[in-house]
Amino acid sequence: MPRYRPPQPKSSAYITKPGHDRLSQELKDIWVTRREVTAALSAAAAEGDRSENAEYIYRKKQLREIDRRIRYLQKRLDELIVVDQPPANLQQIFFGAWVELEDEAGETVTYRIVGPDEFDVEKGWISMDSPVGRALMGKHLDDEVTVERPAGLIGYVIIDIRYMENQPGMPVE
Repeated sequence: MPRYRPPQPKSSAYITKPGHDRLSQELKDIWVTRREVTAALSAAAAEGDRSENAEYIYRKKQLREIDRRIRYLQKRLDELIVVDQPPANLQQIFFGAWVELEDEAGETVTYRIVGPDEFDVEKGWISMDSPVGRALMGKHLDDEVTVERPAGLIGYVIIDIRYMENQPGMPVE
């Protein structure tokens, strides 16, 4: 008996121009990979008995995964909204902002608010749909923000908001 899983909430459709370019390039690259896998699948199918042919079974599985990713990327790229300009109000946190926060212990952390398709924890890019991202959206400089985490509540003070990543102290994409 299958387990019922409710559908995931729809993620935000915003993305930066470089993020959109990366997804578009991934779609182009995956079509090349698909051609290679299809050729390997044909070669494996020509070897005879498919029920005991590990190469054939592996390539079929690989092709299903590739096709699933292609369908996802084609559908997602059509619905994405590319944001390539900063907002009119640069004193408020919106999509694309670099935000520097100070926690209760006095430690600072810098995040960039990006779309769910391009978050990268190592770069400090967080999704606007994440708990921290949702808490920061629309806030101003010196606002206090409380975020609920699995480890408990944590409070931050917003100490800087920037929209240009090449400003002093900001990491470059």
